[in-house]
Amino acid sequence: MVMKLEMVTPLGRSLEEYWLMFGLTEKDLDKKIIGIGDGPASFNAEMKELGNKVTSVDPLFEFSGEEIEKQFYAVIDKVIEQVESSPGDWTWAYHTSPEHLKLHRKQAIIKFLKDFEQGKSEGRYLLGKLPSLDFKDAAFDIALCSHFLFLYSKNYDYEFHKNSVYEMLRIAGEVRIFPLLDLMLNPSAHIKQLTEELRGDGYNVKIKEVQYEMQRGGNKLMVITKQDSLD
Repeated sequence: MVMKLEMVTPLGRSLEEYWLMFGLTEKDLDKKIIGIGDGPASFNAEMKELGNKVTSVDPLFEFSGEEIEKQFYAVIDKVIEQVESSPGDWTWAYHTSPEHLKLHRKQAIIKFLKDFEQGKSEGRYLLGKLPSLDFKDAAFDIALCSHFLFLYSKNYDYEFHKNSVYEMLRIAGEVRIFPLLDLMLNPSAHIKQLTEELRGDGYNVKIKEVQYEMQRGGNKLMVITKQDSLD
């Protein structure tokens, strides 16, 4: 069995998960980072506590914190039920059990909600969605996209993925996307063609293994940079 989701679900992840998923380093944390499709992640709030500023963009930020919380609790039990009914599809190294996973997701949204209103007033949480973002060229050093592109390959076609990635490359010098599996636990059908087009247009595309895996086999990260960029 695989995860069946008809729409993008409002689940967020922690700074520690971002660190592992995106292979972040201490040096990266001092750069201008934008998280695209962050949802109710605590990444932004935790970075704020460390004295680092992150910009998070999501269409979810149209809603109030109370409405986002309601959306989260409307789906979290259904997601956990699907996880519990398909034990062979998941690895339990970071999250040790479905209940532990649920606890992590609750902890993330609690931290997010405590920071959300202040973060909006400070311009850290902005309304926006791919494939068109309202930022100047090269406004950021790194763009991170977690659990949206590639994961929802059934919901969004190749052109959407291509336009979204090129838009992220317009506003950031480096793009990192995780995971590379779709909801059916297969490598996204969009990866091969997109990689070829990006390389043809002068970009470096690397697939890296990371120290985070929840979907079985889902421990790969795509990193895209210009060819003259240094690793």
